[in-house]
Amino acid sequence: MIIRASERVFETRHEMRGGKGDVSLAQTPGDALARHLRLFSEIIIPPGAGIGTHAHSGETEYFYIMEGTGTVNDNGTTVKVQPGDIVVTGGGAIHNIENHTNAPLRLVAVIVTEA
Repeated sequence: MIIRASERVFETRHEMRGGKGDVSLAQTPGDALARHLRLFSEIIIPPGAGIGTHAHSGETEYFYIMEGTGTVNDNGTTVKVQPGDIVVTGGGAIHNIENHTNAPLRLVAVIVTEA
């Protein structure tokens, strides 16, 4: 199966999960996702924006940082992330991500459910 860029679902979310500003998503259509895959999305976080703090229970979320740098609250610890880094959050842990730079932060987010 090939999912063309034109088949992805594009949207902008304002203050996503209580974060700052607008975040752009390019999501894989739900009918193309495997059983335990809840989300596969490219996310662009512009300067000054972010995704707010939220928990992951019964699932694990992966952020693969592709471009830019950001700051992640990794279950209470603030960590700077850069291209090539992977943030893993599951087991009830919390996280958020913010872009405090002058360039966009681009990542791929994947959520895998346990059941």
